[in-house]
Amino acid sequence: MTRNAFVVLGTLGFLFLSACETIEGAGRDIQTAGEAVTDSAQDAHY
Repeated sequence: MTRNAFVVLGTLGFLFLSACETIEGAGRDIQTAGEAVTDSAQDAHY
């Protein structure tokens, strides 16, 4: 029983850390896209 709990907790921890990295990467992509839109808008304004 203890071994099964350890395996389940380890797996959940791994999935949690993987998800954090994925979300962080998505956040960087969204930020980069937002900066590109801002730059384009500023170029069109001037």
